[in-house]
Amino acid sequence: MTKIVTCVDGSAITPAVTAAAVWASKKLNKPILFLHALEKEQQHGADDYTGAIGLGARSALLEEMTKLDEQRAKVALQLGRELLDDVVQHAQTSGVAEVESLQRHGEVVDSINDIEDKTRLIVIGRNGKGHDNSFNALGSNIETLLRKAVHPVLLIPDTFNPPTSFMIAYDGRETADKALQRVIDGGLLHGLHCHLVSVKNNEKNLQDKFESAQQRLQQKGFQVTASYLEGDIFESLMEYKKSHNIELIVMGAFGHSKLRQFFVGSNTMKMLERADVPMIVLR
Repeated sequence: MTKIVTCVDGSAITPAVTAAAVWASKKLNKPILFLHALEKEQQHGADDYTGAIGLGARSALLEEMTKLDEQRAKVALQLGRELLDDVVQHAQTSGVAEVESLQRHGEVVDSINDIEDKTRLIVIGRNGKGHDNSFNALGSNIETLLRKAVHPVLLIPDTFNPPTSFMIAYDGRETADKALQRVIDGGLLHGLHCHLVSVKNNEKNLQDKFESAQQRLQQKGFQVTASYLEGDIFESLMEYKKSHNIELIVMGAFGHSKLRQFFVGSNTMKMLERADVPMIVLR
């Protein structure tokens, strides 16, 4: 059975990520797999001072630092285990029957890729350790994850409440149609009020495609508010989000070969950096 793979690191955003995983698990009737990755931190070794101290002193310091690194690794391992115990207990108390945990050494993106075949949805904080007080700073792993992930990614800000509405930004391109179909087929957003929003662009027959997208959603039982706008794409979407109290944003992403270009200087990157609500990025 596939699972809600949920990345936790003990940062201030962890409770919000856990709450989002519980919500997704109940909506999709899928178990949660909490993942904690022990990423190697860059250490400054005693050999930085090669020219200042003698060989004997340097060897002694290196040995001492090795012992300190081993102790630090043991502490990090234990803290990670306690973190996983806490979030598992919270999910179970919140009514999720099937909850698992996994602790891995290495980069979090690599750990996620290793369990790709067990994944239904990835839940991760939009920032993590080192960015607790800087909302606009995307976590260092986010772009890499979105470039590599084949499953939907749910990005969580500093708080999470179960949404009652969502906005899907539709631009008439193939990626937008694929994202729309995944919303229809997925189940996670069923029962939520859908705001289908398109901002006029150069896409041929955009308005006809937009109306067709609205019909597809309504035929599958979604309550849809459709808005066809003009103006700057990013500013129009953000103003719509604000004026309609949108609680979750859905956007599509390009395939692997184009995604890097897609993020640099794009409206999607601006949305990722500045939106203060959860976002789902769909492949």
